[in-house]
Amino acid sequence: MLFDFDGTLTEPGSIDFAAIRQAIGCPAGDPVLEYIKELPGSKKDQALRLLDAREVEAAKLSRPNAGAEGLIHHLRSKSVPLGIFSRNSRRSIVEALRNFRATTADDFQVIVSRDDAEPKPDPAGVRLAARKLGVEVECLLNVGDYVFDIEAAQRAGAPTVLLSSGSTSFRLNRPPNYSIRHLSELEGLVESLLPLSLGKLPNRFLERFLAENPLDDPSLLIRPGLGEDTAAVQLGDGDDVIILKSDPITFTADHLGYSTVVINANDVATSGATPRWLLTTLLFPEGSNAAQVQALMHELQSFSRKFGLSLCGGHTEVTDAVTRVVAVGQLVGTVSRDRLIDKRRMATGDQVLLTKGLAVEGTSILVRDFSDRLEELGLGAREMESGRRFLTDPGISILKEATIAADIGGVSALHDVTEGGLATALEELSVAGGHRIRVEMERIPVLSETQRLCDLLGLEPLGLLGSGSLLITCKPESGARIGKVCRDAGIEVARIGEVLDEGAGIEAYRGKKPVPWPHFEVDEITRAIGKLGGG
Repeated sequence: MLFDFDGTLTEPGSIDFAAIRQAIGCPAGDPVLEYIKELPGSKKDQALRLLDAREVEAAKLSRPNAGAEGLIHHLRSKSVPLGIFSRNSRRSIVEALRNFRATTADDFQVIVSRDDAEPKPDPAGVRLAARKLGVEVECLLNVGDYVFDIEAAQRAGAPTVLLSSGSTSFRLNRPPNYSIRHLSELEGLVESLLPLSLGKLPNRFLERFLAENPLDDPSLLIRPGLGEDTAAVQLGDGDDVIILKSDPITFTADHLGYSTVVINANDVATSGATPRWLLTTLLFPEGSNAAQVQALMHELQSFSRKFGLSLCGGHTEVTDAVTRVVAVGQLVGTVSRDRLIDKRRMATGDQVLLTKGLAVEGTSILVRDFSDRLEELGLGAREMESGRRFLTDPGISILKEATIAADIGGVSALHDVTEGGLATALEELSVAGGHRIRVEMERIPVLSETQRLCDLLGLEPLGLLGSGSLLITCKPESGARIGKVCRDAGIEVARIGEVLDEGAGIEAYRGKKPVPWPHFEVDEITRAIGKLGGG
């Protein structure tokens, strides 16, 4: 980021430009620097000395603009390289920075003054700053409060942010890329422009998009929202409801057909629905052959039949847009209105149950994809073989336990644990259900193979990819019955907490002592893949 100085990062001290103009003979309305540039040698030097002296005097009386130091500290914490490009002299910039409490010239990787390059609106200073920062000029966001700041950046081909109170005394030939009223608005803007980490879009961005794009379709019974993995659509005036779901498989190319069917069917089942019709979009990298395509299609067909789905269409192509096979499933299910499970029915006092254990899918993927590296790190052969079987035992499908819970009744919400692990899933469930949730940490089941794997890699099981585990909120009398029937079917169930009053958030306890609930910006599997040499 490249900042203008006076009026942007600082509230400049009073400088009497009228007196300066009179002293050097500059006509009113003419830019002072451009006028001085045209003066003959001795007059030019004399005028610059006068301007420099007045600027330094004003700099001593300047102060940081509101929010400037907090913004600089925030950007530094995000490792965003910073620079200054000003029409002022370097001496006056350094003098003004003395009035900052926690900011010095060392906080900026580059300072370009009129001593270093042609002053704005000439674009040379923008290009010089980009070179010194080691970035393409198109990646250098310029922030300023005046027409010259914006024009210099535009002429250099750089993006611009106009800091304005809402009205300006100048006109621009081209509008800036962004416009803000206060420096504090830059934090959100910068966050939206920084590269995203691998994984699904962070909830704060999704929430912002959903708030800006509300839907008014009365047939939508369950609308897009945080923690909502499906849409529910009422068909006409009848009792029929269709459930819609779409999900890609991106973390692994192993058992791709099985994962595509199961991951999409899981979400449909959390609405109490029966998964029915599957469409797939299959993207193969350049160099793929027809045998590979047919093998994946056969796998999809086989597992669709196993889970009672009809594989009824989609799209398949070879493209240089991907480097490995990507499968996207679109699944439709059906449910009667009275059996539809809607998370908004969560109520204070409901029990919170969790099936199986943490990170079933994450454990399976890491063991299957990185067995050689994990063996080098000390994971035993028995643990390795058990972890490989996690795909089907205990399995990443939650259809059986979801069906059991829906049939027993008294269920207010079902939510399958996926990317971001249990930590993210419980946060999503809380938001979607509109209630806070209390969690007893010692009750959360962690399978021994998962714990061993996480210990070796320094991972937190709560944040590791968790397909195969189902969160259930239900009436206490239903909880005992669901637990018994699931255990009789070979599915372990643990009561890990309860639903509290209305609101959002997780209250975690170990024993009777409150402990922090972890938050994961990206799934722990991304960090694991980096450690194991896969990314």
